[in-house]
Amino acid sequence: MNLLQKRNIEGYSFISPGMVYILALLGYPLIYNFILGFRDVNVRTFKSGTDVFVGFGNYIELFRDTTFRLVLRNSFVFTLACIAVQFTLGFLLALFFSKKFTFAGPVRGLILIAYMMPMSVTALLGKNMFGQIAVVNDLLSRTGFVRGTWPMWLADKTMAMNAVIAMNCWVGIPFNMLLLTSGLTNVSSEIYESAAIDGAGAWTRFWKITVPCIKSSIFAVLMLGFIYTFKAFDLMFIMTAGGPLNATDVLGTYSYRLSFMEYKFSMGSASAIILFFCLFFIGLLYLKMSLSEDQ
Repeated sequence: MNLLQKRNIEGYSFISPGMVYILALLGYPLIYNFILGFRDVNVRTFKSGTDVFVGFGNYIELFRDTTFRLVLRNSFVFTLACIAVQFTLGFLLALFFSKKFTFAGPVRGLILIAYMMPMSVTALLGKNMFGQIAVVNDLLSRTGFVRGTWPMWLADKTMAMNAVIAMNCWVGIPFNMLLLTSGLTNVSSEIYESAAIDGAGAWTRFWKITVPCIKSSIFAVLMLGFIYTFKAFDLMFIMTAGGPLNATDVLGTYSYRLSFMEYKFSMGSASAIILFFCLFFIGLLYLKMSLSEDQ
């Protein structure tokens, strides 16, 4: 056995515990969930052991269900709205804090507190902020935007979705700002100085220098933002429980409801698999575009 083979064996011995852990706690549940999605498993068949193979029957039933189509639409609306808001504001904050001025570091650190908070805490905070008698309504009343009856944010279908989007953006904006700021620090100031000498204005420098130089960071932020937002669960589950009338239900909460509240295990698994493939295709797109940029 030569030195290279010994090093390979040593390397595999180091990664094998982690690999076993991943296969046991992630691989097996994922494979079992795939199998469950092609069978008819509910409380009755699970107890008696009489579940049968139904193929794509669960998926066909899901897409025929108007509630599931609403949930799928909610997932994309919630994700795209959050990405649009948090990326835009995060980019503006990144540009602002990339300038050197007094207290830039401490203020940026304070903004990052929202990102460091657990999502469950953020959801509870949002539930209290957007309640019937809470901070948001009191602030709107004091500033004169609301007169008379206070709006019921979490009881109205449209306003509930807006409230959930606002709380998710509260967490997502610092995340976008942090990643984009790191990308902006890699852009040399000499490039901007040369462009300014050549007569390029601020808008031209932004589109011709800033955006191309941090294109990889922008793409990574958008892809990661989509993945993190599309699989949201705890924010909706705690803040609105998917209501009112499934207005804030997304694939994560709907899969949970089918599996552990209505005990339709196969239907819940099929819904989770659809969520998995949506994120899987986004991941493949990210890898493909990343490899094309490296070539």
